[in-house]
Amino acid sequence: MLLPNILLTGQLYDGYDEEYDCPILDEDRVVDELENQMSEGGVIVDYHGCDFFPERWFHIVFVLQADNSILYKRLETRGYNEKKLKDNIQCEIFQVLYEEALASYKEEIVHQLPSNKPEDLEDNINQILKWIEQWIKDHSS
Repeated sequence: MLLPNILLTGQLYDGYDEEYDCPILDEDRVVDELENQMSEGGVIVDYHGCDFFPERWFHIVFVLQADNSILYKRLETRGYNEKKLKDNIQCEIFQVLYEEALASYKEEIVHQLPSNKPEDLEDNINQILKWIEQWIKDHSS
């Protein structure tokens, strides 16, 4: 599930951040909205942060990483303003999202994946599918 889509369609935001030109996420409402779906299992959550999600929700966490020059061009193409561009690049340099994932979940379930070129997408999908297949084997009775 793509959290930004749920955020906007479910109106799970609390105002608008003019400086970053984006809605402000209401984290408590998001968790409440997703709780039933997450408890059923089999859900993939795609979001750029994770520190507010309950640890019990996830069996594995993947953090996509990109080289700064590639990331800059991607974000620039999306029309990000200069402050938003700079802050996103700094987050990538200091591995903020990876560190957040390590602080939020058991280290052994957090994995970094490259996201620099189109081939990385296919490689990452294959790696994730292998993990899912192995998890199913390990947890079947």
